[in-house]
Amino acid sequence: MKPEVFFNGRPIRSLQTMLRVIGEQLELGVTLIPDGIYGRQTMDAVSRFQRSAGLPVTGTADLITWEAIVDEYDDALIYVSEAQPVDVVLNANQVIQKGEAHPHMYLVQSMLIVISQAFGSVPAPAVTGVLDIATAESLGAFQSLNELPVTGELDKRTWKSLALQYPVAVNLLTL
Repeated sequence: MKPEVFFNGRPIRSLQTMLRVIGEQLELGVTLIPDGIYGRQTMDAVSRFQRSAGLPVTGTADLITWEAIVDEYDDALIYVSEAQPVDVVLNANQVIQKGEAHPHMYLVQSMLIVISQAFGSVPAPAVTGVLDIATAESLGAFQSLNELPVTGELDKRTWKSLALQYPVAVNLLTL
């Protein structure tokens, strides 16, 4: 998607872009090309949207139609954009050590399971929320493969490598 600033001062192109995204999401049959011209295709797309939204069908993007399109577009962006990332906060020198229970361990263990399934070179731990022996072994194998200090503990360097490897593993498993 283009940045919002791209659409400043370009209301017709903005309308066309929003209708195109909405049309794909709601399967309205809209294949509008944002050319900045309020022509027949744009009028048809506005009419289809108005019909689907229960608005008076005029083919004109009046204020009520515009606001409805903006609202629907905001919702549609959720589905066509990348998923919202989860920010995991580890303090500067924080290390989750063996035997420690921590909410982040549920994520780490789940990520290690996916990495294990995708690559087979890291043993899969159970999801317990505790950095137990099996998780420490899995983390140690992961650290070794990523040329990190092998501690079997979770520090920020290990987290960064996990966060980078996890999407690759997921993509391999979903191809």
